[in-house]
This record gives sequence, C-alpha cells and structure tokens, in this order.
Amino acid sequence: MAAKWSGGHSSSVLCLNASAEGLVASGAERGELALWDGGGSPVAQLRLPPAEDVTAVVFSARRPSTLYTSHGETISLLDVRSLREPLERFHVNEEEINCLSVNDADSFLAAADDSGAIKVVDLESKKVSRSLRHSNICSSVAFRPQRPQSLVSCGLDMQVMLWNLQKARPLWTTNLQECDVEEESPQSAGQFFNPPLAHSLSVASCGNIFSCGAQDGKVRIFRVTGVRFERELDFQAHSLGVSQVLFMPEAYWLLSGGNDGKVLLWDVSSKVGKQQKSPAKSLHRRKAQAAAPSRKDGKLNKVASDEHPGVVPKLTIEHGEKVNWLSCAEIKGCRRVLVADQTSSVSAYPLPEP
Repeated sequence: MAAKWSGGHSSSVLCLNASAEGLVASGAERGELALWDGGGSPVAQLRLPPAEDVTAVVFSARRPSTLYTSHGETISLLDVRSLREPLERFHVNEEEINCLSVNDADSFLAAADDSGAIKVVDLESKKVSRSLRHSNICSSVAFRPQRPQSLVSCGLDMQVMLWNLQKARPLWTTNLQECDVEEESPQSAGQFFNPPLAHSLSVASCGNIFSCGAQDGKVRIFRVTGVRFERELDFQAHSLGVSQVLFMPEAYWLLSGGNDGKVLLWDVSSKVGKQQKSPAKSLHRRKAQAAAPSRKDGKLNKVASDEHPGVVPKLTIEHGEKVNWLSCAEIKGCRRVLVADQTSSVSAYPLPEP
C-alpha cells in the first residue's frame, strides 16, 4: 500500500529526485518546489519566479546540498540547507526545459528543451560549452556514469543519440521506428499509428547499459560499445505510453511508469548481463515469487520472473494515475519507489531487496 506524501504542493507534481543523504526534492506546476524528509513530511517549500512549472530537479552527486531545478526556460541552482533565492540562474535555453542531467564529476549540466536543443553548461565557467540538437522536442538527456563527457538523449523525433562533448554531432543515432520496421516486429504496422516517440532515458550504474521508454508502450535497452550502441533487448511493458524509466542504483533492475497508471519493476540482469558481469550476483539465484491476483487500489502484486521465457515484471504496482516521474530512495532502511502523478501528492511504495 502506498504512503501518501502530502502538504508540499497545491498542484500536480511533475518531477522528483532524491539526494545521497536521503532528502527528496519535488517540483510541481506554477513554480512550486518542495523538500521532504525520509518520513514524507515537507521540510521546506519555495515558489520559483515567475511561477512557471518546475519540470526537472536533480541533486549534485558530489555536493548533496546543491540542487538544480528547471522552471520554464530557466535553470536555478539552490542550496537545500537554506531554501531561498537561487544562488545562480542560467538562461541558456530558448524554450521550456524538459529534463536536466549533471555528470558525476559535477562539471557539466545538460538541459534538454522543447526546441530540440540540449544546452550543456560548464559549471566552472558558467557558460554554454556545447549546443546539441534533436529535430523535434528533446524529452530526456542523461550523462553516463564514470564518463563525464559522454551522454545520451532521446526525443519526439524518435531518435536516440549518443554524444561526446568533444564533438558537436552525435557519435551514433538510432531511429526507433526504422529499427522496428527493419526487424519486422509484429507491431511494425502499428508503429505508424502509434509511433515510438521517446519520452525517457535512464543509464545503469555500469554506464554501458541504458534504457528508453516510448509512446508505443515499449521499453528498449541498449548497450554502448565504443562510439556506438546496439539494441540489446526490447519488450512491451505498458498498454499505453511509457512516461518514465529508471535503473536502480546497483543491479540491472529497472522501473518503468506508464500512462496506463502502472509502475513495473523489471529484472533484466539475465538479459543484459551475459556479456558483462552483473553487479547483483544473487539475482540469478533468486527463487520466483508466486503470482498474486492483480489489484487496482495501489496494492503491490509480485509476479513470477522465471516461469516465462519472455520478460515479465518482478513487481506490478497498480498506481491508478498517469505517471509523471519516478525516483528511488532509501527511507528508514527500506528502498522505496516514489511516484509523481496528476495529483498534488507523492506516493511511496516499498520495493523488494535485490
């Protein structure tokens, strides 16, 4: 059953992020920003001028008290120890920002926007070091762990791209629709009516595996090898568009959230770990959980993961609302998935241990 975190917002929560110290930040419509403690109580609130929607929040990996937020075309840098006027503001994007990513060296910040642009800010010089571009809205961008100059992006042009900051052009590009047609997938004919507009990206902690969620309900997983990437796995995850994907910190466990109101947990270690040792050795030895009946009241439903040849979720959460954002946090010794949706509250569900 979900724990509801309320009192931090008066409108729909759009984005979430958790710091290494267990603090959770959430952004909502009309410039609302809130900080939450591990118990789900709001500890600080701020309205960012000029009351434009807060579309992304991300903590610095090296400085957990530093929070980057996007609202409208602006990026604000905040100190969460004293949530007041932003310490810095960057006006580098021309249209509304959809996603922020900071590399793990805390040296570059990438902001993807509605024009298709990705503006990469050098955080030392406070200037744009590189402008990258999609041909349509860029919905998601993510730096690869342990590779501070490498990032991946996706957008509503159905393109997934691999970049290196030393070059202005992508190292490698895949068009999701063309890829599906070439593989003659059973759904290929339907792709033209429900094209795989790409909504979300997440890179696993190894830095070489990343996932992409798209409008056709599929999750696709890619492996980076050198200056290119190849599709490792794809599967139908949701009956409607996949709005969010999120790799768990250690294992090849992946969360997906959809417009169908479901949050699913996938164990893809056996699928992507063949060429590379999985960080979670015990996953292969875990016994399958018996399937429980599906319920639509925010209950959790454990599903057998070893009984079928295809990819099936380890855990199904019937959340019931369209998922805007997913985050994962360690709260009171228990790992939880945090879900933002169309309401003004955040839902927290317990997750099984890897």
